[in-house]
Amino acid sequence: MAIRELPPNLVNRIAAGEVVERPASVVKELIENAIDAGAARIDVVATGGGLSLIRVTDDGHGMGREDLALAVERHATSKLDDDDDLAHIATLGFRGEALPSIGAVARLAIRSCARGSSEAFEVAVDAGRKSPLKPAALSQGTSVEVRDLFYATPARLKFMKSERAETAAIADILKRLGLAQPRIAFSLATAERTTLKLPAATGSLLDDALIRLGAILGEDFVHDALPVHASRGLVVVEGFAGLPTLHRPNALQQYLVVNGRPVRDKLLASAVRAAYGDLIPNGRQPMLVLFLKLPTDEVDVNVHPAKAELRFRDPQAVRSLVVAALNEALGTAGHRATSSLSQMALQRMARPGQGSWRVQHAASAWGRPGAGFAEESQAPLGPLAAPSADMSGARQADEGSVAYPLGAARAQLNGTFIIAETDDALLIIDQHAAHERLVYERLKRAFADGGIARQLLLIPEVVELDSESAERLAAAAPELERLGLVVESFGASAVVVREVPSLLGQGNIQGLLRDLADELQEGEGSLVVAERLDHVLATMACHGSVRAGRTLNAQEMNALLRDMESTPFSGQCNHGRPTYVELKLADIEKLFQRR
Repeated sequence: MAIRELPPNLVNRIAAGEVVERPASVVKELIENAIDAGAARIDVVATGGGLSLIRVTDDGHGMGREDLALAVERHATSKLDDDDDLAHIATLGFRGEALPSIGAVARLAIRSCARGSSEAFEVAVDAGRKSPLKPAALSQGTSVEVRDLFYATPARLKFMKSERAETAAIADILKRLGLAQPRIAFSLATAERTTLKLPAATGSLLDDALIRLGAILGEDFVHDALPVHASRGLVVVEGFAGLPTLHRPNALQQYLVVNGRPVRDKLLASAVRAAYGDLIPNGRQPMLVLFLKLPTDEVDVNVHPAKAELRFRDPQAVRSLVVAALNEALGTAGHRATSSLSQMALQRMARPGQGSWRVQHAASAWGRPGAGFAEESQAPLGPLAAPSADMSGARQADEGSVAYPLGAARAQLNGTFIIAETDDALLIIDQHAAHERLVYERLKRAFADGGIARQLLLIPEVVELDSESAERLAAAAPELERLGLVVESFGASAVVVREVPSLLGQGNIQGLLRDLADELQEGEGSLVVAERLDHVLATMACHGSVRAGRTLNAQEMNALLRDMESTPFSGQCNHGRPTYVELKLADIEKLFQRR
């Protein structure tokens, strides 16, 4: 078959496929052009999910007759300096420009009036056919209309989603660009109503972003946002990270902005996952917004047709800075958990329900938390069984102390939950989840300090396994010994445990070994222990923690609270679940109609 040159209209439609994937990508390109034009207000109208009509109107500096005529020509741009330097692109809209691609697959009409001019002009492109310029009515700025998207390439229409889904994708684009550009006012309207309105904000970048976050991510995030700020050389990262207990099933509420450009970059996404690590449950995603600023020659914005992904000159330096910035911010959270948990609990308490609580330790006098600890106001306790894990490392309650954020223990419910009181709230603490995090953090600190102390079992424990699991554990024995766990082969399908980490006490050794064998199955040999160190330590902590159903005395309960207050990330367990819920007394009073 002979080689032939394709006609220009077909070339344009093929090229359009790189940029115009769906209506939301059209909206993105048009808004970016408006931002580059210095707009202070951008209004978007979308009907039929953007397939029937997209209209983007801005009050930017507009275009004169000559510029408007060139705007719809391929590879024409106003975004490059005269030296055509592709290494210093400081605008949002350059990657060959999108207007010709949009005009190749739809009916495109552009009206524009240059700032300071009294004349406006219009140009139209219908499936690649350009019409002559004509006078138009417009006071200032630019209005771009796209009708019947993909009518010139009907095969693309079958890949579109429902009208609701396409409209939601357009709204997401506006939110991301609106968060990246908080000083610009945005609005989105459909045929029925205005669905999104973001007034322009003033002030510092982070203050503006936090105002926008309330409208985009909700007030829960604003209350639970941790400030992020770090720099290394000319690279700066700042923003807000949500508490680990505030998470979602997908990454749609992660907003990453590089030099004013919203992106979905794999490198930055992996840095976010690495920073949150075991602080959130598997399969869940944190909520955050991060602004990354760096010299334009340190990042290539033209590696992706939709400009969504980037290429950094020094990707590892960028990744390590983001991880370090997030780690520092999350470390300041201490024992904090998201405030929305208490509202959810109160809403459920207000509904009629079944079941009852079994109060094992009840307070006979409540008193004020600042006056002393629970052991002074609780009824006498009978002999208790020893805890299922060593709590001796926990700090004891000090009667001379004044302020304790988690208050004083007042009761234990169902052998599972500790009830504590502060000056203005009641707290419900999951004793196993809380102690699991404490043990895990102690194990990590001990390992980092040179080794985990271990204790000899008076009677070595034999753990029966399948032959493959026993072989994996035996092969990993040298690495496990560094973690305080001494195991040896014991026949073809068992191992014997001779020593365990002191912090685990007489925990569930059988369950621990079986879970560790499963962890090792995901890799090969002892190498996986080093690679999955946090997972292994988390597994050990889980099986060595105070179990649900274990009776605790007042001293143990208060020691647990004091340790939570001084331990980072104690607001969530190793699996990312919350360790406590705070119920404000004012909200409880509302349940009883006292306010």
